[in-house]
Amino acid sequence: MTADDTFGRLDDEDYPAYTMGRAAEMLGTTQGFLRALGEARLITPLRSPGGHRRYSRYQLRIAARARELVDRGTPIEAACRIVILEDQLEEAQRLNAEYRRAAEAGHPTAE
Repeated sequence: MTADDTFGRLDDEDYPAYTMGRAAEMLGTTQGFLRALGEARLITPLRSPGGHRRYSRYQLRIAARARELVDRGTPIEAACRIVILEDQLEEAQRLNAEYRRAAEAGHPTAE
């Protein structure tokens, strides 16, 4: 792998660039909180060859949203469910917008 390949990956939202310690520091939370999100199956960190958890920017955004809800008093299990539902809603809205654009352009959509 070249240096260009490595640096190119840093722009990838899904590239697991952050260690657990760094991720917790960036979020202003504890490593235990990140473990709890993993146990609740909100985020599943990838593992380094040495077995250490690694997080992507996308996962950090999800974790930050969960932390925001927990900080407001929402139980962690409920916060995780809310974040999952928000993510599903956003994806459904994106797909609906694509279907609308295709229909307006006169293209048939998949059924």
